[in-house]
Amino acid sequence: KLVQEYPLTRELLALSHVWESTRGKGYIISAKGAPESIIELCHLDSARAGVIAENVADMAGEGLRIIGVARSRHDGNAKLPDIQHDFTFEFLGLIGLEDPVRPAVPDAVKLCYQAGIRVVMITGDYPKTAQNVAKQIGLRNYSEIITGSEIDKMEPATLQERVKTVNVFARVVPEQKLLLVKALKANNEIVAMTGDGVNDAPALKSANIGVAMGERGTDVARESSDLVLLDDDFSSIVAAVRVGRRIFDNLKKAMAYIVSVHIPIAGLSLAPVIFMWKDLVLLPAHIVFLELIIDPACSIVFEAEPEETDVMKRKPRDPKEPLFGRRAFAISLMQGSVVFILAMLVFRYALEIGQTVSEAMTLSFIVLIISNLGLILTNRSWSKTIFSTLNAPNRALVWVLGGAVIFLAVVVY
Repeated sequence: KLVQEYPLTRELLALSHVWESTRGKGYIISAKGAPESIIELCHLDSARAGVIAENVADMAGEGLRIIGVARSRHDGNAKLPDIQHDFTFEFLGLIGLEDPVRPAVPDAVKLCYQAGIRVVMITGDYPKTAQNVAKQIGLRNYSEIITGSEIDKMEPATLQERVKTVNVFARVVPEQKLLLVKALKANNEIVAMTGDGVNDAPALKSANIGVAMGERGTDVARESSDLVLLDDDFSSIVAAVRVGRRIFDNLKKAMAYIVSVHIPIAGLSLAPVIFMWKDLVLLPAHIVFLELIIDPACSIVFEAEPEETDVMKRKPRDPKEPLFGRRAFAISLMQGSVVFILAMLVFRYALEIGQTVSEAMTLSFIVLIISNLGLILTNRSWSKTIFSTLNAPNRALVWVLGGAVIFLAVVVY
């Protein structure tokens, strides 16, 4: 029967459980924790501690997570002590746990580096264990490590400078994760932080993006986070970055198309007023027909577009950059102006060669519809030509293009 628990603290990375013995009066105390903390609890001499440290180093070099275990007894006559140190512990040994790296993680880390995302490992494990795992997953600069005890001794300015280059932090307690998040944010980094425990909540809340583990994460961690990983897999974060970049690109493409396609519509509607023409170029029915193409193109075609081939090779964008910047607006303005000038010239030329107003209007309308479809194809990709994107059309595009051409023929004839 569990009687009392002595929790892990910043000063002592070990915890002890006091169990009521079933074999008579008294208690059995079991302790587990970082090997150096268990050595401290057992008050071992330097020679014995040195031998254990060598064993720890050998096991850590193999990538094992190492826990020291010890045992003590209490007769139950006196009150249980206030701290673990007051027990007389007997050192039992070391337990090495293998936590294999998931096969997808090295590739995910590599993708992060390609995308300009820096990966930092924060762990409570032994430094050599952390170093071995960091090497397995392809973490950069894995040979340089900062431990939790070193973090406690650092001034905030020093820590802020060190986190610019160090990617592995070992023997870190949850409270120190918050210090690391603050140091990274002080360097103007956008920080995504993962965690699962109650003590991780402050760091998850402080990070720009808190990512909680959905399978083994606590309710507190999930409530403090912005995202919850359902499968607790690091590669899912990278997949989310890919999806996010695709969505952001497609939003910009849709907005660029909306701006460019409405310039000729507005221009042709206002041209008779500006140039004092007696004949209209577009009727309300024409504009309604155009909107029947524009709306599904924005909401379906661009949404269904796959990501650009270089989506995970770009550096992260400036967070202050607007969704639709000056450059994108200028390109849309140029596209729309070309269509407007073309449709207006066709209308005026048809009148000049003796066509009726209805015929000139029809020709201008056909130019506008075909140009509209051209704008959709042009803005589908900003890194490929129209002809290369036609080799891989999405299903929505086929329906919109086909439907527009068929209905145009029906309307005209």
